[in-house]
This record gives sequence, structure tokens and C-alpha cells, in this order.
Amino acid sequence: MFTDPLPHGGDPYRLAWQHGYRMIRPLSVTGRSPDLSLTVQVGRHGRSAELPPQRTRSIDPELDLSQEPEPLVRQRVAAYGIVLSDRGLLATQFSELTAVPGLWGLPGGGIQRDESPARALLREVMEETGQRVQIEQLLDVQTDHWIGRSPSRVVENFHAVRIIYAAVCTAPTDPVVNDVGGTTAASAWMSPETWEDQPWSMWAKVMLERHLTDRRSGTALN
Repeated sequence: MFTDPLPHGGDPYRLAWQHGYRMIRPLSVTGRSPDLSLTVQVGRHGRSAELPPQRTRSIDPELDLSQEPEPLVRQRVAAYGIVLSDRGLLATQFSELTAVPGLWGLPGGGIQRDESPARALLREVMEETGQRVQIEQLLDVQTDHWIGRSPSRVVENFHAVRIIYAAVCTAPTDPVVNDVGGTTAASAWMSPETWEDQPWSMWAKVMLERHLTDRRSGTALN
């Protein structure tokens, strides 16, 4: 057993490994932002705890850091859902305000202060798609770390911490973006069989490849 805060740029899987454990799966996220606690199931790995250092990637090939002020250090904890219904997989498309306009991702977004991750997901899904969903379980925690420009054009040393839930929508409707003018350009139900035919953000595609098959076999809506 171990308890350790997640540092800027850190990843729970790497952190567990460095303590001598292999992270099997996340069990729960409790508390309200910014005081959140992640409980995970682990097992001892019996190997070297040393890992190669993580590299901070740049998402803007034209960004010259020598000509910019020191990047603003920012950690953003967000909640997202792999949401299924009898109409398919719920997806959202990134707008021009993001670094990946036109790509598809999972519905969800940043957790507001004094808000729980589950509540944040329900709110964000309604804002981005107009759907009411029910959360079934915690699936994963995924992180990313890069330097790039924010939608407001500020250069940031950005650490994304994404809490991924399984959710269902029992009364699906035609998706509509209620938060107009934000980072979501469109939303849609996609076929679970052909979702890969669309262009997806890298992290969302990884999460779907890892969890969608199990989600479909474990829900009554497949």
C-alpha cells in the first residue's frame, strides 16, 4: 500500500510502478475538486522500479519557446464518459478553439471547484450533447503532458488528468450542443462497429480500444 500526491506531469500507473506496484485498475475517485483522492487496486510487480524519464512533448511545431515567456504551469483534472445507448456510442467533436479541431472525443470536461468528478461528467454531457446519462462505474485514469497554446493563446505547460467513467443513456435523443461557442463543435451517436472510421483524438481512441468491447458485452444496451 502507498499514498502519494500526483505531481505535475505525473501518471498514476508510473507512480504506482515506482512504489513497487503494478496498477491493476482504479476503484474509486472521492472528494470534490481540488481535493480528490484516487483509490486503485495494485499488485507487486517484483521488478526494477526505475523508469525512463517522461518527456514533455510540444503540440505546436511552430512554437519557439525562446521567444516566449515561461510557460504557465497548469494541471486540469477532467471527467469523461464512454456512454452507450441503443443508438450507439456518444461522441463529441472538437472545435476550432482546440489544438485538434475536427477530431472526435468522449463527452466530458473540466471539473469545477467544489464539484465531484461524477457530477462534472453529468453536467458536461448535458452541455455538450443534451443527453441525460447514468454513471455505471469508474473505468480508467489517463494522463497527458505537453507544452502548447491554450484556446486563449497563452503558452502552457499543461498536465491533463482524465477520469474515465462508463455510463448509459436509457432515453437517447438527437444530440445537440448546448454550450455554443466553446470547445465542442458537434455531437453525435456513432455505431460501435464503425466508430474507428472517424478521426479521433489519440487519447480517446486509446480509451475506446481498451474499454469499448468490454462495455458493449457488459451492458444491456448492446
